[in-house]
Amino acid sequence: MSARRPVRTAVTAAAVALLALAAAGCGDSGGLRAAGATPTAISPDRLWPDLPPATSPAWPYDEGSSRPVKGITVPGDDIRGVDPVTVVRAEIASDPTDFGPTGAYQGTATRMGKCGARGGGAGCPLLKPYYRDLTGDGRDELTLGFRLYPTNQTALRVYTVERHRLVQILDDDDAIIGVELAGRTVIVRSPAGITGYEYRTTWAWDPQRRAMVFSRDEFLRTGKGHHTRRPLPSASAPHASASISASASASAATSAATSAGAR
Repeated sequence: MSARRPVRTAVTAAAVALLALAAAGCGDSGGLRAAGATPTAISPDRLWPDLPPATSPAWPYDEGSSRPVKGITVPGDDIRGVDPVTVVRAEIASDPTDFGPTGAYQGTATRMGKCGARGGGAGCPLLKPYYRDLTGDGRDELTLGFRLYPTNQTALRVYTVERHRLVQILDDDDAIIGVELAGRTVIVRSPAGITGYEYRTTWAWDPQRRAMVFSRDEFLRTGKGHHTRRPLPSASAPHASASISASASASAATSAATSAGAR
């Protein structure tokens, strides 16, 4: 910060000098004018200052975790050489509770047999993979999505490479209507129980936890909505489209650039 301060000072001084020259050349028409009264800043009110300290941690939305993917190595640490189909099949094999014959997502395990090399093929639940540096180490991470059958959900996964091992750094299953990559953050859009609104959850890399952690959750208006008595989409509801976009929208980039908030 101290190294940048002289540069900012010099730029500011140059700008002031140019403004002064412009004012001198154009007369009073270019002079500074008052913008009116400035509202008085109001500091936040601290409620219950005598509140005793908590005896247990707050309920965590998701503090993030990472785990290596068993059976998959990454020669040369090039994550683009990893087959996304192999990655999803490795997860299915490691989780018989969810993907086994009586699991909630057994339909996904069955449909994985329709996937061709590196994905694709009619009926394949695997979505297009995306690559971007999300950890700031100069190397790409792998962002995967695959449909969870028969539920109306999408699985979102992010993987990185550590010492020739593939490591999962984000694991999120939800009713997803869109995913965006904004800089080094992952923004997940999900439907709300009120029409005209949606949830947007931002995940960001935490170098201490070595994982993508929840950093911001928003409840945003997307159009003219009204309260509805209908519940959230159930497992029998039609499948919502899930898409992953490598370029973020302006609103997503703005929300990722602001300070993080908690649900």
